[in-house]
Formats: sequence, C-alpha cells, structure tokens
Amino acid sequence: MLYVLICTDKPGSLAVRQENRPAHLDFLNSLGPALKAGGPFTADDGEKPNGSLVVIEAASLADARAIAAKDPYAKAGLFQSVDIRPWKWLLKNPESA
Repeated sequence: MLYVLICTDKPGSLAVRQENRPAHLDFLNSLGPALKAGGPFTADDGEKPNGSLVVIEAASLADARAIAAKDPYAKAGLFQSVDIRPWKWLLKNPESA
C-alpha cells in the first residue's frame, strides 16, 4: 500500500534542513522502488523549503511509520509534525499503465 508522509518543518529550522539534506537524500534513495515520489514544500516565494512530501510503499502503517522515523531529517528533529496517510494513486500512476 502507498503512504503519504506530510512533514512540516519547525519554524527557524532551515539550518537543520540544510545540514541534513545529503543524508536525507541518501536515505530516500536507499528505499529503492519503495520510494514513489518526494520533494519539499516551500514558502510562498516558491524557494524557501518548509516541509516535505514523500510517497512510499510499505506493508502497513506501522512499517511506514518505522521508515519515516529512520529519515535523517526526523532523527535531527527537523519536523514539527509528520502526518502519515494511506493513499491510492488513481490518476497518472505510471505503474498502472
């Protein structure tokens, strides 16, 4: 099943994000085909990151939570909140073609 991780950064945490970005990207890439999509939310300027959206495949909500907890951003305390929701990719899913 697919899960969407909606992560909101703590205010004033840009330095934490920047310091941990290489490890975060390495972690996401290590998920292989379980990683379906990902990228930062931004401020209204379209530039300054202030959160993350990640779509992963996991066997259960518990597994999705375990994966999220291993993210270097989460370990560094970047996020103010993380909402994990089951998701059905209905439109423009390249795997359903």
